[in-house]
Amino acid sequence: MRHRKAGLKLNRTSSHRDAMFRNMVTSLFKYERIRTTDTKAKGLRRWADHLITLAKRGDLHARRQALSIIREKDVVHKLFSEVSERFGAMLGGYTRIVKLGRRPGDAALVSMIEFVTSEKSKKKKTKAPKSPAVKKKQVAVEKAKPEKKEEKLIEKIAEEKSAGPEEDIDKKADEMEAAPESPESEGPPSEKDKAEDDMENTEPEK
Repeated sequence: MRHRKAGLKLNRTSSHRDAMFRNMVTSLFKYERIRTTDTKAKGLRRWADHLITLAKRGDLHARRQALSIIREKDVVHKLFSEVSERFGAMLGGYTRIVKLGRRPGDAALVSMIEFVTSEKSKKKKTKAPKSPAVKKKQVAVEKAKPEKKEEKLIEKIAEEKSAGPEEDIDKKADEMEAAPESPESEGPPSEKDKAEDDMENTEPEK
């Protein structure tokens, strides 16, 4: 019986296999998705889940354990700072494997492994559906708006028409006052004026 033989050999020694998975899990946390063979992706899930569990603990000992696997401090800092937001409400199943087909050459199955985002980060503010009564009110308001505009235009036109004749009369009066009086507008000469003119014309010669 095959007891205590769990895990993938991958035709490698234990030291080579551990070094390979350390590099792969570091790339996974740095870029959040990587493409590899299907068998390696299934073995990588165990490493990623273990590191996320350590990050959820968040104490100093857990951080040192993570640093023994991931040799890049920036990646470990990113993991411990973002784990509560991304995976706080999840109890497992942190990764997803998507099959991409076969690799040209040896026809090996290729898959993409990536992290699963939590439901809280997916939730977006959705607008509540409007009731039919509210919709009817909005339609009535929109219809009433052009009617009000037309009424205002009609009122403006009526005011301009009513104010027009008065303004014309005032302008004419101002023009009459400003214009100089012409001799023609004085009227016909009176009899006294005629007599004086005759007297001037008939003066005796000296």
